[in-house]
Amino acid sequence: MQLFEYFPIWDQLSSDWQKRLEQAAAYREIPKGTVIHSGELDCLGLVLVVRGRLRAYIVSEDGREITIYRLLERDFCLFSASCMMKNIQFEVTVETETEAAVWIIPPSVFKGLMEESAAAANYVNQLMAGRFSEVVWLMEQIMWKSFDSRLASFLLEESSLEESERLKLTHEKIADHLGTAREVVTRMLRYFQGEGLVRLSRGTVEILDREGLEKLAE
Repeated sequence: MQLFEYFPIWDQLSSDWQKRLEQAAAYREIPKGTVIHSGELDCLGLVLVVRGRLRAYIVSEDGREITIYRLLERDFCLFSASCMMKNIQFEVTVETETEAAVWIIPPSVFKGLMEESAAAANYVNQLMAGRFSEVVWLMEQIMWKSFDSRLASFLLEESSLEESERLKLTHEKIADHLGTAREVVTRMLRYFQGEGLVRLSRGTVEILDREGLEKLAE
């Protein structure tokens, strides 16, 4: 498991920086459900996902969560190095949704890389722009789409990620992803079940009518 296999702009870095990154980076395997970053004061460093899935979310004052994006294989987690990015004004929590393996680059090394490598700085700026677009898209979904449409979209996304029609998800976990109350999720899922779109059992949602969910998601 080599760092250069997962670092997207490796060939654009100088040999000196390639060597420094190889020496500084730490490989870690992390259990499912581990919080690896919480708030602006927590500065783990730049995280590169080797395998597994991470979830980035924010928490409201009343403790309600909402997922802002997921991180998959070969994705960078920039918020875990937020102490290097002073313009970030909100706190993001990042946890492992599945068992995961990551490379971690210390904050001081990441900062030096950003200052000395134009290729790295440009790449990180592109990533930040992409994350900003995802957050704007999420705000649009919350503001303009009905909840049944958002829930249908979420179930389809989960099915694609898990490569299964049978999703091991509690109503509370779905509520955390979508930033709503568990009771709202339960009512809508029961409606979906009544319409023959899904089948519900304890801790599980099984998709029965993918086409019907796709129409709702539109």
